[in-house]
Amino acid sequence: MVNVFPNDRSVWRVLRTLVIGAAAHADLVAAPTQKPSRLLTLAPADLLVICLYFALVLGIGVYLKRRIRASDDFFFAGKGVGAWVAGLSFVAANLGTLELLGWSASAYQYGMLAAHWYWIGAVPAMLFLGIVMIPFYYVSKAHSVPGYLKLRYGEGARLMSAFSFAAMTVLMSGINMFSMAMVMKVILGWDINFSILVSTLTVGVYVALGGLLSAIVNEVVQFVLIWAGTISIPIFGLIETGGWSGMLARIARRVPLQDYTHMWRNMGRAADNPMGVHWTGMVFGLGLIGAFGYWTTDFLVVQRVMAARDLRSAKIATTIGAAFKMLLPAIVILPGLLGLAVLPMKLTGETEALAIGGHSFNEVMPLMMARYLGPGFLGIGVTALIAGFMSGMAGNISAFATVWTYDIYRPVLNRAAEDRKCLRIGRWCTVIGLVASIGAAYLVMQFASIMDYVQALLGFFIIPLFGTVIIGMLWKRATPAGGFWGLFCGTLSSIALWLVVKFHPAALAVLALSADAKPMAENLYRFIWSWLVCVVVTVLVSFATKPKPESELQGLVYGLSLLPSDEAVPLYRRPLFAAALVAAAFVGLNLLFW
Repeated sequence: MVNVFPNDRSVWRVLRTLVIGAAAHADLVAAPTQKPSRLLTLAPADLLVICLYFALVLGIGVYLKRRIRASDDFFFAGKGVGAWVAGLSFVAANLGTLELLGWSASAYQYGMLAAHWYWIGAVPAMLFLGIVMIPFYYVSKAHSVPGYLKLRYGEGARLMSAFSFAAMTVLMSGINMFSMAMVMKVILGWDINFSILVSTLTVGVYVALGGLLSAIVNEVVQFVLIWAGTISIPIFGLIETGGWSGMLARIARRVPLQDYTHMWRNMGRAADNPMGVHWTGMVFGLGLIGAFGYWTTDFLVVQRVMAARDLRSAKIATTIGAAFKMLLPAIVILPGLLGLAVLPMKLTGETEALAIGGHSFNEVMPLMMARYLGPGFLGIGVTALIAGFMSGMAGNISAFATVWTYDIYRPVLNRAAEDRKCLRIGRWCTVIGLVASIGAAYLVMQFASIMDYVQALLGFFIIPLFGTVIIGMLWKRATPAGGFWGLFCGTLSSIALWLVVKFHPAALAVLALSADAKPMAENLYRFIWSWLVCVVVTVLVSFATKPKPESELQGLVYGLSLLPSDEAVPLYRRPLFAAALVAAAFVGLNLLFW
């Protein structure tokens, strides 16, 4: 790989000297064995930046409240969002503090393998959503993924997926709460409970006032802030380490027993990489099942695309989102790799983040911010983490309110609910979801890495759902009973496998087909097993029960649906052409970092 910072330039030498000097000072601060209560204190300029951000997001919520006149405005932004806004919101809804902290932690723990969650674990599925599945969601006129299941399978499958999705959004929102509180604790020394309270009230106000439109607008603002606040870390980090090749050389010297710096060449055997995963787990568990499950059936992200003004805009939005997703490892994965190269560590068979008196994997991003960002810039960096929290939490809460109102309240509790009543229920759901999320925030504290917890939740609720949805779209013989029992058994099997490994760790070697498997490898193979259980049960039960007549499946199954065509549009303006360009870039990146 090319070193993008040539060593023979005078500017390079000056910059490197300045950065190394600042980093050495940070290491001296880290030297005391007693763990300090905070990493640093914000300057007045930093506090001003943070206060301005909170004022901005609250102002957006108050301003957009005047545009919320009906439930469609609150839950679906009036379906008037442009392709670029929908696309940025599509990827920003997945770019919370959870991502910034969790995947930088995973990069420190597993190396370059963590980038798979941004490339093979995202890009193909995002493109598939836009080209193949979004047309179905539009043609069926479903308000949500559970809404599609109601049309395809019946009320049983819809209710089960709605309840499980509502539970997942609350738990995921709780993770974002915990992430934000931890950032405030580690960087500023703030009390965790105070941090949770302030951030929760802010999100609650602007989502309750402006609904999905407020969440989408803020997500676009937050996306820009996240880039502005974190891009300095990889720049200064690469300067300190001597560029990309210098960073790789440092990592190789510090952790010589494992290959932390490649994505594919170390996956021929599970023992050859720090995640303990074979390439089959990454390709099938993550790329085919995990990624497609999340990006095509998790209503949190699908909701953003469905808010686009028309089908063409929705398709283009997914391609825009996929393009930006490919760039995110620069500000999420690279800080974790730089942590491997520059943070003090003790080798005990596995790496441990021991800078500043001893911190966990989850604190690598704050540690890197403390190392490289000065007054003013630090305020932007902290604001970026707060923005990420707002983005992730607001996305979960708005999705929770929509699914609860349209897929639980209206069909089960009040079938005759008028539009104004649904709007009022949606706003109350925002409050209820926030309160429930506070309890979930404390649940995540027992996990060494946030992303292990997240992947467990996805395995419980999203992976079986993907099996049920994709079979329903592709196979007209799938029956209502098959859809319900497949979803139920897939969910139950995922939870059961997780419990078995939790209480009997030796079972991990059997589940993940390797004695060298680590927790993340367990997640990937649990995806495969639970998805297979869902598919097999759906097929067997469907053959034993009566399917719906074809007249009831129009617009819901391939071969029985008249989908819009782009034949009249020039090739270069078709969503498929843009998707092909992004796919080519995706292949090139994987080869470059092979």
